[in-house]
Parts: sequence; structure tokens; C-alpha cells
Amino acid sequence: MSVSRPARATWLAALLRPDKSLARRLSAVLPRGLLARVLLILLLPLVVLQGVALQLFYGGHLDVISRRLTSGLAGDVGFVSVMVEAASPETRPFVMREAQWRLGLALSFEPDAALGPIPHRPAWMRLLPLESDLRSALSERLALPFDVDWHSDPNVIIIRAQLDDGVLTFEASRRRLITTTLYVFVIWLVGSAVLLAVVAVLFMKNQVRAIRRLAEASETFGLGRDNGPIKPEGAREVRQAAVAFNAMRERILRFVNQRTEMLAGISHDLRTPLTRMRLELTMLPRTPETEADIAALTQDVEEMERMVEAYLAFARGEGTEAARSADLVAIVSEAVAKARRSGATVELEMPEALPLRLRSDAMARALGNLLDNARRHARRIAVTVRPPAGAERGWAEVLVDDDGPGIPAAQRAEAFKPFTSGSATGTGLGLAIARDVVRAHGGEIALEESPMGGLRARMRLPV
Repeated sequence: MSVSRPARATWLAALLRPDKSLARRLSAVLPRGLLARVLLILLLPLVVLQGVALQLFYGGHLDVISRRLTSGLAGDVGFVSVMVEAASPETRPFVMREAQWRLGLALSFEPDAALGPIPHRPAWMRLLPLESDLRSALSERLALPFDVDWHSDPNVIIIRAQLDDGVLTFEASRRRLITTTLYVFVIWLVGSAVLLAVVAVLFMKNQVRAIRRLAEASETFGLGRDNGPIKPEGAREVRQAAVAFNAMRERILRFVNQRTEMLAGISHDLRTPLTRMRLELTMLPRTPETEADIAALTQDVEEMERMVEAYLAFARGEGTEAARSADLVAIVSEAVAKARRSGATVELEMPEALPLRLRSDAMARALGNLLDNARRHARRIAVTVRPPAGAERGWAEVLVDDDGPGIPAAQRAEAFKPFTSGSATGTGLGLAIARDVVRAHGGEIALEESPMGGLRARMRLPV
């Protein structure tokens, strides 16, 4: 039956398609770290090669050598047994002396003795085929009942053969069967593998250390902690990555400094006319007819100043402040106290202290924005500080809950965009500034449904 070309192509594609379940199982077993993976790549072929070589040696050379050595000893034992059994009582001592001198066998004869039942003995060395080969060779070369003892003496092998008129005992040195080639080969296999493994571990640890330092420097700089340029080290590619990181760091710092200087000039240029307008409003003569207009203009100027400060804070991003060890509980307490002075009803739940590396002013601004948003839309606010525990062991959390109308789930992501405000008096920058500050600390902020019925702002900060 012929198979059509499309069917053949479909079958071939299915045959060559990788098994995704197998790939997932392998990825779950394989190590995650670069050092472990590289060592696995280097050492696994070596171990397989050594295992194949050892198997070939055991399956080929060792078996041949073992059979030849045991066959020679069994032949000597069989020959001497026949000669002793055939010799007369007068010539038997002479035969035994000659066999002991010429064949290297220690002989003794027990007249009228019986071999008796052969006891069960455990294997002397399970990895070597010597015992089974010797027993097989003796069965072929010695047509007499015999017993082989490998345990009584560590230096010799004791072989007892049952003759017609007694028991003939042989003591053969173990060196006749055990060759030093085996030990040399095993030592070479194990020693070379251990040496290569040690060299690979030491070399790869140095390479991985350079990559790990580059990763730590990148993560630290991403969190706003400038620890200076890193020293290029390791392989050429790792050095190139370090040089590229240092160049990127210099460009980013230069851009931040230029932007800060530009924003300082813009802030001065914008504040000057607003200050002049405030002074002119203060110096205007106040009459019952103009009092309401002057108050409205003053309120407009204050609103413009507040909006300018908000815009500059958003553009500046608090990037010039250095991160230092600070108590998150103290920062939250101060922000809550300011909100209460503004007329908000705030419940506070927190531990005694929670030290973290923070930009204190930026974090205070972010918390103030969250509390200000909650104060404008709700009557009750609850602030909770959670230290690291359980599954969140590496994170601290600050929860700001309110009983306001909340934000629909579909619009929560939109609320973080700049200039998006649900209030007529808001600038739409409070949540955007809060998210920038939290992300600059390596954390994240999210809006959720609050147990109080309103909105919950969950702030997560790395410990």
C-alpha cells in the first residue's frame, strides 16, 4: 500500500517534533545556576567516557586476565593433586617439596581426613570476577571435591581438595590472581576525573563570580543605589559586558544630572512670575468690591504653584536622593500624622520598627500621595505595615485601604498613567509618582478591592 506525499510529510513532521512534556521534565531536573549547568556540560561527558572505558575494561581485558590467571592456578592445583594422589607414601613428601618450590604453593596433607560440608561464605570482592572464575576453573581442572577459602587469611587463598586417603591443602598467594594493572587503571580513571573536576570547578567559579558581580551591580543600580563602576574581570565577553555596563551607567548618570539641572532652571523660571503675582496681589488695595476677586486670584496662584510642584516632582522622580537605611514604620507614621492633621480619619497597624534601605523623602511623598487620594474620596482610611513573613519572606508590604467608591477593575491600570485623575481638583500625578518611587526601590504597587468596600493600594518593597 503506497502512502501519499502529504501523509508522509505529516508523519515525518510528527516524528521530528520535540516532546514538550519530556522537555519540561528535563528542565525541572536540570540545575538552574550557570555554574552547575556548565559543570554538568563539562563533567557529564567525562563521566560517561570513564564509565564506558571502565565497562570495556571489566567486560573485556579484566575478564580475559582473570580467566587466564585462575586457569593457571587451577591447572597447578589439579596437576599437584594428581601427582600427590598417585605417589607412594615414600615419594609423596618429595613431590610436595618440589611442587612447593617450583610452583610457589604451600602444601600440607591431612591423612584420613574428610572435607566435610562446605560452609557458605560471602563474596570476598563482588566487583571482581576472580572467585567465580577460580571456582569454574577448578571444576574443570580438578576432578575432586574441593573448597576455596578467601576469608581466613588476607594474604593467601586456601584450597582444600579431597583425596582418597586424606585432604590436601594448598595455600596460594593472592598476587598470583590480582594484577596491579587493575589498581593503576582505577586510580587513573578516578584521579583524572577528580583532577579535571577540581580544575573545572575552580575555573568556572571565577568566571561565574564575574557574571554574578555584574548582575548584582546591575540590580543595585536599577534600585537607584550607585556603588560606582565595576572592575572588568573574567572572560573577554564578560569584560565587554562590564565595560558596556560602566558606559551605560555613565550615560544614565549624565542624563539624570543634565535633567536635574534643567528642571532646577525651569523651576526657578516658573516660580519667579508666580511669586511676583503673589506679591502684587498682596499689595493691591482691598475694598469690599475687590476682596472676593483678590481671594479668587490668590487661590488660583496657589493652585498653579501646587501644580508646578507636582509636575516638577513627577519629572524629577526623586532620582537625586541617595538610598540609606531608614525605618519604614517611622516614615509611615509621619505620613499618617500629616494626613490626620489634614482632617483624615486614619487607622494605623504596624510593627515597632522595620529598617530598610529607602529614599526617605521619596517614600514619604509616595505615601502622602496615596493618603491624599484616599482622603479626597473616602471618610475612613486604614494603613497596615506588614513585615516579611511566610511566602512573602523577602518583601515588606504597606496597605492603604479606604471605604470610598473605589475604582473598577478595568480602570485600575489606567489610574497609574500621568494626568489621569478622577477628581476635578487633582493633577493626575499622585499614583504615577507613587509607582515611580516604589519601582525605583525595586518594588511594585497595585490597586485592589479593599475589605472596607473601597480601594486598596498594596505597596511591596524588597527587604
